[in-house]
Amino acid sequence: MREIVLDTETTGFDPESGDRIVEIGAIELWNHLPTGKTYHQYINPKRDMPDEAFGVHGIGPDILSPPRDAKPGEVTLLDKPVFHEVGQAFADFVGDSKLVIHNASFDMKFLNAELGWMNLPQMPFDQAIDTLMIARKKFPGSPASLDALCRRFGIDNSNRTLHGALLDSEILAEVYLELIGGRQPGLVLGASIQASSSSGPAVDEWRPTARPNPLPSRITEAETSAHDAFVEKLGDDALWKKMRQA
Repeated sequence: MREIVLDTETTGFDPESGDRIVEIGAIELWNHLPTGKTYHQYINPKRDMPDEAFGVHGIGPDILSPPRDAKPGEVTLLDKPVFHEVGQAFADFVGDSKLVIHNASFDMKFLNAELGWMNLPQMPFDQAIDTLMIARKKFPGSPASLDALCRRFGIDNSNRTLHGALLDSEILAEVYLELIGGRQPGLVLGASIQASSSSGPAVDEWRPTARPNPLPSRITEAETSAHDAFVEKLGDDALWKKMRQA
């Protein structure tokens, strides 16, 4: 089962009022295990960056004018593609996989607005798994922000001084595994979440595949003969005999 854990950063709260996506970060899970395959893209919104949004994610703020020298950790968007140039690649990466999103209604309305402006098919809301709704149902009355859930589950989010789409997706993947029953799915393989861009090679990329050839039987001929002799003693109505004849 393929799932995409996803987060976006935007210029504000409402695409219909002119706000746009400025960053998308997503990681691929296969049967709840991170494969190492990611999608990460900064996007030029072709508009100014409000101070409130810049204070949240630190992207910008120089978008429409020549950029000043960026401070450490800041990202300028003048040289980044517009959504129209990357929307198809993003849609191809997601496909029909489930989207794991914290507060899904926010991200979905922005993604579908951007896809709609490109005349690309929109993503149905039931394609999204909303971890905010899961957390509120599982822990009613308790804080359900991503930071609060990290504290609850003991997940290290010390690098999250600002919101960032890819980092938040990595953290959300850990939170999601806890919300659906703990870290047991990850005990099969210690696959760590790696941050690689869609344009570069994936790091430690792994995807479970079917065994090309079945394992040989470990039952010996002597054991088979002994079992057959035992079944014969049980009579014609024995379940084992009926199963063998089916």
